[in-house]
Amino acid sequence: MQVNRIARAKQFLPFDALKGLQEALREKEIEYEAKKDLSEDTLQELNTKFNQIENGKYVKIKYYKNGRYSEIKGIVTNIDYIKKKIQINKIENISIYDIIDISI
Repeated sequence: MQVNRIARAKQFLPFDALKGLQEALREKEIEYEAKKDLSEDTLQELNTKFNQIENGKYVKIKYYKNGRYSEIKGIVTNIDYIKKKIQINKIENISIYDIIDISI
């Protein structure tokens, strides 16, 4: 008799009629930051640090992406001077225009 009650109770579990609505609402709750303009001195300092980076070097980069500031640590796997992007850990491609700090 106990098994029948459990099986019967399963049919009354919550049902999400609007699949994906809860995820969409959570995304709307995220607070976005405006991208900050960097001073001329900061840009010059970033340029100096960027020129010291080579493939295979360990770096920590703070950058702006999707309305928020993020940080990544890892090995530089590619530097594309034409597209002005740097690749970290063969995963994250970061535009040099979005970088706000580099630690080597």
